[in-house]
Amino acid sequence: MTALPPGTVIGILGGGQLGRMLAAAASQLGFDVHVFCPEADAPAARVAMKHWQADYTDDAALSGFARACSVVTLEFENIPVSTVEAIAATGTPLHPGAKSLAVSQDRADEKAFLNGIGISTADYRVIAAEADIAPALAALGGKGVLKTRRDGYDGKGQAWLKGEADIAAGWESVGRAPSVLEAAIAFDREISVIVARSSTGETASWAPPRNVHDNGILAQSVVPSGLDRAIEIEARRQAVALVDALGHVGVLALEFFVMADGSLIANEFAPRVHNSGHWTPEACQTGQFEQHIRAIAGWKLGDTHRLFDAEMINLIGEAGHVDPAGLAANETLTLYGKREARAGRKMGHITRRLDPRKD
Repeated sequence: MTALPPGTVIGILGGGQLGRMLAAAASQLGFDVHVFCPEADAPAARVAMKHWQADYTDDAALSGFARACSVVTLEFENIPVSTVEAIAATGTPLHPGAKSLAVSQDRADEKAFLNGIGISTADYRVIAAEADIAPALAALGGKGVLKTRRDGYDGKGQAWLKGEADIAAGWESVGRAPSVLEAAIAFDREISVIVARSSTGETASWAPPRNVHDNGILAQSVVPSGLDRAIEIEARRQAVALVDALGHVGVLALEFFVMADGSLIANEFAPRVHNSGHWTPEACQTGQFEQHIRAIAGWKLGDTHRLFDAEMINLIGEAGHVDPAGLAANETLTLYGKREARAGRKMGHITRRLDPRKD
């Protein structure tokens, strides 16, 4: 891919906060941004040069959007296959590509793919009907987590089953949808690796943050993780192996459970910039949003060296009403431009820079 010059147009599918931060990074590098989403007042659309407001199944609108762009990317992975096909038909590159999207959209396919390239996951069973759950639960030790195969995020589409008595309610809570049942695992902590891959196969990753969740939603990411360096190196190696196997172009996040013995169990991956990487713009030479734009534009990847230890705190619901005047000198506030605060809704985040790196 020939490197795109500043002044060309980058298209973003999706109008949420990730699209907004990608648009800001693209603008900083001199690109113009078009955003495609059905919402009239989307956060990303309000900072873009042009907003294409149409449904993701509107092939005519998608074709016009794609033809106006030099490259198209996305801020979320659960877009219809027809959307990808409509963009592909124009000849405009879409990064990440169909393979990354297809694998990540289905939890059963995702786990099979990870296992197939040597990345361990929790033991699991595929659930097509309620009758499949009891034998699967017994095979997995009597308890586990039922997760929909598609469309689950931030704890949605999930139900804990601690015995057969929970089966009926759990099946109803996931909408009686095709699912996977994962074995319960006693992990020590959670981390993620944010990794980028360019169209030439160049890769770069950031130090894995330790992640803390509250009700299934990421609440805090902290670097350094506190893990032995060998564990972090292995996590980063596995993330690079994943983007190489997918032929992925752009940023990707691979989440891990870290066991007491230091072994790694992959949870899931997101083929895009990620909440647990929001600390990188303030704490690293190159942040995840700039890196994603570099990768899809055919530029050389930036240096991911960490300049500061850091802590990222999500502002969820009413916590998003923050007075910038109350921030400390080492804190940076990012608000997502959402009009209404609701319970469980991510409204922004604060990155707190800690000790400068000395190595």
